[in-house]
Amino acid sequence: MPAALWALALSAFAIGTTEFVIVGLVPVIAADLAVSVPSAGLLVSLYALGVAVGAPLLTALTGRVPRKWLLVSLMAVFTVGNALAWLAPDYGTLVAARLLTGLTHGVFFAVASVIATSLVPRERAAAAISLVFSGLTIALVTGVPLGTFVGQHLGWRATFLVVAALGAVAFAGTALLLPRKLARPAPVGLLRQLAVLGQPRLLLVYAMTAAGYGGSFLAFTFLAPILQDLAGYSAGAVSLVLLGFGVSVALGNVWGGRLADRIGPIPALLRIFGGLAAVLAVLSVTASHPVLVVLTVLVWGAVAFANVPPLQAYVVRQAEKYAPHAADVASGLNIAAFNLGIAAGAWLGGGIVEHVGLRHTGWLGALVVLGAVGLTACSGWLERRGARRDRAELACQPQ
Repeated sequence: MPAALWALALSAFAIGTTEFVIVGLVPVIAADLAVSVPSAGLLVSLYALGVAVGAPLLTALTGRVPRKWLLVSLMAVFTVGNALAWLAPDYGTLVAARLLTGLTHGVFFAVASVIATSLVPRERAAAAISLVFSGLTIALVTGVPLGTFVGQHLGWRATFLVVAALGAVAFAGTALLLPRKLARPAPVGLLRQLAVLGQPRLLLVYAMTAAGYGGSFLAFTFLAPILQDLAGYSAGAVSLVLLGFGVSVALGNVWGGRLADRIGPIPALLRIFGGLAAVLAVLSVTASHPVLVVLTVLVWGAVAFANVPPLQAYVVRQAEKYAPHAADVASGLNIAAFNLGIAAGAWLGGGIVEHVGLRHTGWLGALVVLGAVGLTACSGWLERRGARRDRAELACQPQ
């Protein structure tokens, strides 16, 4: 693989770390800045909201910007945003820093995916994209627990300093290794993106994505307080549990892709979402038991992100049928739906923690995921009905 792909993967690792590491730092930030745990959890929502808004808007606005210059600029803004978080004197400044870094996230992956395929022969395009996105997976396995460990022992600001340093290295690697002249696809305007949102079947898939991740992040955002306040774990032990969660995520991602290839996206999603709802419901029961809660978290990791491959495969298939002129836009909007789900889930979770209690985030998150199960079943039913109608029309045609 070209060296430029490794620079993009390092950028993805830094971005993935800064997005999810906040989960392990919620109690530390809340204590240091004298804000409530739900307010600290809101930092997850605001980052995800920045991704959801920034991805379609900034992708459209930067369509004519040279690709290398755009990626280098994005990593510069990312680095500055994390440096601002490191120096943040108060909660408001940290909020601004999270919004700033979130805006770079969605545009980076939209652009990096296209660049990755242009750097290799056509037959290696999927492997190139996989290498870039592996940075996200590695961030969940290593970056998040290590960042949490650093934050708990050296202060949460040190974590953002380390991520800013990673961003600086990724910035240098991108500037040095990425070719100057890169193919630039035709700009995709906002109106074209909005046209995709006029397709009900695609909106249904986006709702499935948002509900599935919203329910999971309703509880996941407050995993560190659950482990410390309910299960009695020390702050240092939380990073080890997050490490186990990340390993489970990596294994679950592979399992989800293979399951979707074997039985199809809809049956796979029904199983994965069903399993996720069950695990979240169990979490409310095991949250106070030190051993059982860890086992629950490990299973949770296996199903939490296993739906990524079938969801992306399904949205591409639906886009090819209902919006063939903008299949790439439709796929990108699914990433926005993913982050909207995270933003809404973290925000709802904060309200639940504040008014009901940590323990109830599990079973209430399960109810939201059950909504994703219902939406998935509905989409499958519509697909089967459409297939029957197509067969009937074909049979009625004169031979």
